[in-house]
Amino acid sequence: MIIIEPGVINTNIFSSVVVAKKSKDPNSPYTEITQKMASAFEEMMKNASSPEVVAKVVLEAITNDNPSLRYLAGKDAETWLNAKRNMTDEKFYKMMKQNLM
Repeated sequence: MIIIEPGVINTNIFSSVVVAKKSKDPNSPYTEITQKMASAFEEMMKNASSPEVVAKVVLEAITNDNPSLRYLAGKDAETWLNAKRNMTDEKFYKMMKQNLM
């Protein structure tokens, strides 16, 4: 088994997102969180890795005679994993939630 853990990858995933009509209503309880998440994703996409980064990691993993269990793809994935190593699950979850919401 091999696990590839990509960070944010520069694809069209966010440009093809469909947002529920009611969440765009200014009176919706979801308006604020939807806008915050959209801003967070826009900011993350500015530093997103290319799909080629993931492709190289996958190629490395499947051609290695003695592959590792995990492979990280992208600088943000490395940053997140290093942060996670230095905090509890609860603190990591709180940090990720604060960054996205």
